[in-house]
Amino acid sequence: MSPQELQFIGGVRRAGSGAPLDITAPSTGEVIASGAGASVADVEAAVAAARAAFPPWAGMTPGERSDIMHRWVRLLRDHAGELAAVESRNAGKPIRLAQEFDVPGTIDNVAFFAGAARNLEGKASAEYSADHTSTIRREPLGVIGSISPWNYPLQMAGWKILPAVAAGNTIVLKPSELTPLTSLLFAEIATEAGVPAGVINVLTGVGPVAGQALVEHPRVAMVSFTGSTAVGRQVAATAAGSVKRVHLELGGKAPFVVFDDADLEAAARGAVAGALINAGQDCTAATRAYVQRPLFDEFVSRVADLMDHVTLGPVDDPETDMGPLISLPHRAKVIGMVDRAREYGAKVVRGGRIPEHTDAGGAYYEPTLITGVAQDSEIVQNEVFGPVLVALPFDTDDEAIEFANDTAYGLAASAWSRNVFRTQRASREIQAGCVWINDHIPILSEMPHGGYKASGFGKDMSTYSFDDYTNIKHVMSDITAVAHKPWHDTVFRAE
Repeated sequence: MSPQELQFIGGVRRAGSGAPLDITAPSTGEVIASGAGASVADVEAAVAAARAAFPPWAGMTPGERSDIMHRWVRLLRDHAGELAAVESRNAGKPIRLAQEFDVPGTIDNVAFFAGAARNLEGKASAEYSADHTSTIRREPLGVIGSISPWNYPLQMAGWKILPAVAAGNTIVLKPSELTPLTSLLFAEIATEAGVPAGVINVLTGVGPVAGQALVEHPRVAMVSFTGSTAVGRQVAATAAGSVKRVHLELGGKAPFVVFDDADLEAAARGAVAGALINAGQDCTAATRAYVQRPLFDEFVSRVADLMDHVTLGPVDDPETDMGPLISLPHRAKVIGMVDRAREYGAKVVRGGRIPEHTDAGGAYYEPTLITGVAQDSEIVQNEVFGPVLVALPFDTDDEAIEFANDTAYGLAASAWSRNVFRTQRASREIQAGCVWINDHIPILSEMPHGGYKASGFGKDMSTYSFDDYTNIKHVMSDITAVAHKPWHDTVFRAE
């Protein structure tokens, strides 16, 4: 395979100057792209391009930026089929998921921020002091350095890029070196739509080289990172050295709380969909099902039955429900966690195996349902990031809330009941950035996404994201034209 240009700097594709990279298809293990990764010199070039592009981009009116982004939406729709095919192959996603979730969700996100670019909100200008008018300005920060994960490459590129550029910033994005292909396409299509060269730059490289250099760079005003909590801590510590603003969207261990008056069929179907989306490689995936004891056995039985009907297969087959995990090493990590749970007495009700009749080079793993574990066990407390659902019983509503909050994470959760008072209590008391009621997983461009506790801080999507990507400036103007202000007398009284 001929080397490919895996960097997008200053509006053009170019070769990197770092170590060689092979990009593989998780469903087969075959190499689908190769080239040189980003070096520290490539990071310097990308930051320089973003710095040069910042003044004219920030100087545009919101309407001008919005018009360009609306053109971007139209071109993305034209390229939707290509984006879905590349995303499916590079990230190991079933084509149906890429076509119906990843690509349309990203296009909708661009459309939302194309409008939101014209609506940067602030407090009303007014005379909060009798002698002054106060005005709030939202101003872009400058160059944003963003690092996105491999589980939703296209959507995460959008979540990083869109609020940044809509607010007038420029950006250097480092996607995962495992899944950079749609991020590169996304940036190319933006440039075709009229986003000026250098506003969006994409570096394909490894974290210890390109990621580290980007986080450390003195000309990067803010770092946005989505990934594991362990790496997020390193990012925050490194960024602190130059007092950068930091936005972190980290791990999750979402509780799925089923009260005894819930619609059992709805809850069971929601649990399977919420646990298995993207092969469970989703930080908001349903991972801990807490089911009130009168429904527990029936819930476990129905979830197991539904898991039996999930089709694993080639990702380009529209009939495939679930694809592989991202890599063989990641599958080995998932297998290790399930096997250790077995050793400590867990019952694997369904799955827990490498499936037969799938491509030998693919990182497939069966949908897995586990019971019989303790609340403090590894499989309950730590992120598996695979198609594994653990079910535990509870007795009282107080116990359900206690169990739901009993992990380090706080990204997402759901509560299932026909009783509005129960669900409202859950929405108040569960410590998570999103609590779904009688559903699990749906996201909206208009609503924020972000966590509590070790799941990080800051918001993706929605206009709340602008709080991270803008500086708030108070402008206070005298309206009296009087030289001697009464407050001066508190400092000096000279006539």
